[in-house]
Amino acid sequence: MKKFLFLSLLAALFTFNACKDDDTSSEPDYQIDIESPDATDKVVGDSLDIHIHFSDKNGGTVHHINVRIYEKDSGTEIYNKPEAEHVHAEGEYSFEDAILLDTPGHWVLEAKVWGHDDGVAEVLESVEFHVN
Repeated sequence: MKKFLFLSLLAALFTFNACKDDDTSSEPDYQIDIESPDATDKVVGDSLDIHIHFSDKNGGTVHHINVRIYEKDSGTEIYNKPEAEHVHAEGEYSFEDAILLDTPGHWVLEAKVWGHDDGVAEVLESVEFHVN
């Protein structure tokens, strides 16, 4: 009988510990800082510098990123990088590139970061600018 009571008590302790909420979260808390471009008007022939910082506020891994530029009215895409979206960087990842602006219009730069699986902790930031 004592063994049965001891096993019951031990099982109860394991059950309570298994259901206890952990204070630490393994869920990423992503942040995107678009340093460049800004929303000021640009001119055909300008070089558009792209500087974006992706980070996890919890210090975890930045798994996937995407940066694209498209024309707001038509949806025509002129930029979509990196080709390999899985960057797997610890804590933060900086993306830098430059393109030549050769078409006038109302453009949107969209930056996206997400976790290991599609849609996990996804964050999307954008900036709109005109090219005259």
